[in-house]
Amino acid sequence: MTFAQLLSELATPDRQADRVVPPSGHTAWLTGFTAGTMTFLAVFALALSLAAGRLADRWGEALERTATIRISAPEEQLEVQTRAVLDLLAETPGIASARALTDEEEHALLEPWFGADLPLDSLPIPRLIELHEEGEGYDADGLRQRLAAEAPGAVLDDHLRWRQPLAVAASRLRLLGAVSILLILASTAAMITLAANASLAANAQVIRVLRLVGAHDRYIARAFVRRFTLRALAGAAAGALAGMAAIALLPSADAAGGFMTGLGFQGAGWLLPLLLPPAAAVTAFFATRAAAFRKLKELT
Repeated sequence: MTFAQLLSELATPDRQADRVVPPSGHTAWLTGFTAGTMTFLAVFALALSLAAGRLADRWGEALERTATIRISAPEEQLEVQTRAVLDLLAETPGIASARALTDEEEHALLEPWFGADLPLDSLPIPRLIELHEEGEGYDADGLRQRLAAEAPGAVLDDHLRWRQPLAVAASRLRLLGAVSILLILASTAAMITLAANASLAANAQVIRVLRLVGAHDRYIARAFVRRFTLRALAGAAAGALAGMAAIALLPSADAAGGFMTGLGFQGAGWLLPLLLPPAAAVTAFFATRAAAFRKLKELT
């Protein structure tokens, strides 16, 4: 069946056929409730996937253009080696800027891990130099060799071991979100199939009478398919709007401390949840259609 035929069956009302399916009852609310609940969960799965992906991407981008040089040396040589490294970096192509972190900045980095009461002044803390790339970047291997010659206590960390896991995490989180939505749609199809089977079984006598007066199975199935698809569409639309409203009420990134980067959608991303109700309707259409023809064969 083509998409145009699907829309035609849904958009063309048939009051006689619609009377076959009861307008209320447990199958009616079960279909709408299932579609709404599953779509609500799908909105959160989509939002969480996008937010986690943005977090990993932002961290990866922040680390991609920066690097750190750690200098571990005796106290009397620390300043000498620091100056030598800064002079070397100033002459290295591909490095836009480089600066040594102050003692206060290094203490601020260590404070969340060791606490504010730890006597950091009495510990041999290495000196950290932060550098930023420009253009096509620098030759990391060549820089390591020059550092070994100029400052034996200097170690270059280009953040590669941090960037790769973040890139993998971003791709897997997006994949996990897609898989979650597919599982939600599959669960929706299963529940709607059960509801359609129950409705068909409850109307077995009506179906037999319709057959006696010449109604074809396609005509009977169309009534069930149209009613259940529209119920699923309405329920999914309500679930999507409720999910979007709940996402919009969540704290912003600044209010949450920036950790979750604002669990929600950004810009055109707010249009993505609007694709879920049509997806739920299409799922309900094919699930109900298959269940209807299968049940009608059993009632022959």
